[in-house]
This record gives sequence, C-alpha cells and structure tokens, in this order.
Amino acid sequence: MTSYRQELEKYRDIDEDKILRELSAEELAQLDMELIEMDPENVLLPAGLRQRDQTQKSPTGPLDREALLQHLEKQALEAAERQDLVPFTGEKKGKPFVPKNPTREVPREEQITLEPELEEALANATEAEMCDIAAILGMYTLMSNKQYYDAICSGTISNTEGINSVVKPDTYKPVPDEPPNPTNVEETLRQIQANDSALEDVNLNNIKDIPISTLKAICEAMKTNTHVKKLSLVATRSNDPVASAVAEMLMENKTLQSLNIESNFITSAGMMNIIKAMYHNTTLSELKVDNQCQRLGDTVEMEMATMLEQCPSVVRFGYHFTQQGPRARAAIAITNNNELRRKQKKT
Repeated sequence: MTSYRQELEKYRDIDEDKILRELSAEELAQLDMELIEMDPENVLLPAGLRQRDQTQKSPTGPLDREALLQHLEKQALEAAERQDLVPFTGEKKGKPFVPKNPTREVPREEQITLEPELEEALANATEAEMCDIAAILGMYTLMSNKQYYDAICSGTISNTEGINSVVKPDTYKPVPDEPPNPTNVEETLRQIQANDSALEDVNLNNIKDIPISTLKAICEAMKTNTHVKKLSLVATRSNDPVASAVAEMLMENKTLQSLNIESNFITSAGMMNIIKAMYHNTTLSELKVDNQCQRLGDTVEMEMATMLEQCPSVVRFGYHFTQQGPRARAAIAITNNNELRRKQKKT
C-alpha cells in the first residue's frame, strides 16, 4: 500500500453528512465554488443532481409518496373520458376492390423462345444460380449492390440464398477500448519536482480525476525541470487556472519541446495567456491546443497567427482555424519556420 492510500485510510470512516450539516451558509457557498472549479460540467454527479437547487422557499412538509400516488389515481379515475366523435359500430361500408384483369397476357413481341437446352437449364437452375446469371447480364436493379459485386468479382456462386434473400450486414471485428492510462500521477509529480533525468516524456492523457491543484503543481515543477521534453495533458479537464499555470511555466522553462493541451475546458482568456507566453519561449517546437469546450474567437486566432510569425521555433501547431485570414497566415508562418529549421540543420 502506497503512502497516498495510507493517507486516504483516515478519511474512510468520516461522516460526510454530519460535516455538511455543521457548515455555515458562507462555508457551503465556498464549497460550491470549489466543486465548480473541480468539475465544471458536473460529470461526476448523477444525472438527477446536476441541476442546482435555486429555490429559496422552505419545504411545506415531508414527502408522503403513498398519499401522492392515491391522489393521482383518484384524479385519473374521476376524469371523464372523451367521447368519440363517430361511435364505432363495426359496420363495413363499400365494396371490396376486385381487379379487372387479374392475369396479364404477355404480348407476342415480348415472348422469347430459347433453345431446348437453355430452357431446361433455366428451369432446373437454383435461386443462387439465377442471382449470378442476373448479375452477369447486368440486371443490377434486381439485387443489392453487395449481391451484384459479389457475383461479378468472385468466380464462384457467392450468394447461396437467391435474389429475394435478406441482405445481411458485413461482420466486423470488434475493436476493444483503449486501456486506461497507467501513469501514476503522484509519482510523476515527485519525479518532476526532483528533476529526474530518466523522465523525459510525461503523458497524463485521459486521466479525468486529477485535481486542479495537482495540475498546477506539475506546471510549477516544470518551471525548473531540465529533462522533460514532452508534456501531454489531453482530456484532463484542465481549465483557465491550469492555463495560467501553463503560461507561467512556458515563460521560464527552457527544455520543453512539445506541449499538448487538447480536449480541455480552456476558454479564450486562458488560451490568450498561453499564446502570449509563447513570445518569451524559444525552445518549444510543437504546440497543440485544439478541441476546447468552446470556440476561442477571432481575437485569439489572430493572436495565434501573429505568434507563429514571430516565434520561428514553432514548426508544428495543432489547431483548426475557423477564419480564412488567420488560417492562411498560420500556414505561411509554419512553412517559413520549417524552412528556417531545415537551413539551420544544414549549416
């Protein structure tokens, strides 16, 4: 058992309801704000509890479920049924439809006479063989696309059930879900703080239960770390406070080469801090910030394009621009930065 689990053992028998009852109104409001910062989308709460209770009216009394059910049942029985506009009597009106020409004679010019051998072969052909013959003759309207192409492309009878058979979907191999991220967050934080030379790649992707304080501590430790070259915080529920910590880290760190903060809850204000911090960084070559919880806006996109033009060290930038102007400027800037990097490698 790790030390982290040992610390959690002392909280196992705590009565949370008793603690909440003893809190004052100001303390409950402060706790609510902390929960909003920790879980902005209320994903950790059950679906029935995600809507806040905004009523200030005191309850009139305890809920009596049996009395409520009896009242609803009595109200339903006493409600008068709506009368039919036209009462149903079961009488049949009108005459059944009888077609005038039940059997249609084939015109003489449409009658086809085949040789006796072909007549016998077609008479004894199975449904599967008729399906392949129809495909060979190009009668693709009599079958589905799958039946048609299977009969044309294969040298043997592929459809063994006939033209009128039910088309079954293709069977696909099930793709297993990706295993959870095995990274130990607490151990990784200790290695970053200790500036461990063996740790060069920090991958915290898809770990949704990392506290905001821990993410801030990781960014704080990265300010003085000289060995980590790649930091990935994809889908860690990072928000604007974490973005501010990332911006401060970028202004001081001189070793990090790749940063990925996609699929988070960073707004335009937090992203603007990160982009402006890039003006003080000369080592980061890859930055990915796409797929945030909301649209970042035209101002942020223009700032991104300006940053790429003034930061030649950035050669890979992950973001889908919504405006044509910043997109074109960013594409030209990335091309120029890569060309400059290529010339520097030659010299």
